Amino acid sequence: MVHQVRFEIATRGRGTVDVTGRVADAVRAAGIDTGIAQVFVHHTSASLLITENADPAVHRDLERVLARLAPDGDPALEHDDEGPDDMPAHVRAMLTTTALSVPVTAGLLALGTWQGIYLYEHRHAPHRRHITVTVLGA
Repeated sequence: MVHQVRFEIATRGRGTVDVTGRVADAVRAAGIDTGIAQVFVHHTSASLLITENADPAVHRDLERVLARLAPDGDPALEHDDEGPDDMPAHVRAMLTTTALSVPVTAGLLALGTWQGIYLYEHRHAPHRRHITVTVLGA
């Protein structure tokens, strides 16, 4: 059985947006018991994370780390067609991921106790991001 859902997320600019519920909805709609949910974001300046869902400090710390690794306005970077956060956003997406897989067990996402699935917007401006969830299983 294969079930696929595509949805849109509006971001407020740089930061994380919890999409766990939307992915869980896609899994429930698939009606499978055991399988896998593959999640894909259709952009080069946004990414997906499975990370801490309880303490917001984790998300602030992740931003601090990425700001060190891919600072806005880095003079060593050439691509800046859409501003000083353009190429750093692409680097941030490369350092994280644009696709991830989560097991489905007993019809539910098999995430750990403190795990959530997040869209990570790497641009400062708000965007509308598209995510596809493909659920495979029986």
